[in-house]
Amino acid sequence: YSLTDGIVTANDFINTKNEEKNINGDDIESLEKLILDLRKGSRFHLAKAITMIESSLKRDIQNTEFLLQKLKLENNTIRIGITGVPGVGKSTFIESLGIKLIEKGYKVAVLAVDPSSKKTGGSILGDKTRMQKLSVNENAFIRPSPSDGHLGGVAKKTRESIICLENAGYNIIFIETMGVGQAETTVCDMVDIFLVLLLPTGGDELQGIKKGIIELADVIIVNKADGSLEKSADLTVREYSNAVSILGRDDSQENLEIFKCSSLNLNGLD
Repeated sequence: YSLTDGIVTANDFINTKNEEKNINGDDIESLEKLILDLRKGSRFHLAKAITMIESSLKRDIQNTEFLLQKLKLENNTIRIGITGVPGVGKSTFIESLGIKLIEKGYKVAVLAVDPSSKKTGGSILGDKTRMQKLSVNENAFIRPSPSDGHLGGVAKKTRESIICLENAGYNIIFIETMGVGQAETTVCDMVDIFLVLLLPTGGDELQGIKKGIIELADVIIVNKADGSLEKSADLTVREYSNAVSILGRDDSQENLEIFKCSSLNLNGLD
């Protein structure tokens, strides 16, 4: 813990006594240059670092441990985890909110986790295509990553990728989960704000008192509150507000707020 400036990864607990852990001098030199360029905000070197972190090659795993030992934990960033059912509009919401945050002077990063196929092992990694304005903004960085079979809505190396983004100067980081349902709670342990998106027809009071993501949420937002769905959105906000009022919550969630918004029409984002 003290040797790595507080950054501890799962690999630190693996018994690798018989494995060669030495990194050759050329790799050390290139990694130190990578860290310098990363801290200067180079998008190319940031992408390169995350690719190395996600790699399963032995050499990349060793280099990743060296990289993480040299990086520092940043406490001036805000991590926002966003979850919700598939089709709720997570990508559109992140783009609309991200553009507004950039206009206020923030640098925004997005880690979008995509489910991996059980049959082929591949992922589409297509969430970036829904963020056309954000993806070309110089103050934004979007990185789709495969889940690689990891459960809980995030990828195995999401936490390490966040550290790279923070060192590259991004002060608001969105983690967009796969969108698998009520058990998608792993992201809650790695973010400052856990935000749950709901559809205007997202259920009744019973759904609101179910355990899982609703129980852990810091903010609940009913998205797609526009057109013919606006009245349904008002009803969903009212029903979830009633449910939360009777749900036993700890002190950290006593001020849970429920909003409605339209990411498409940019209503309610302020």
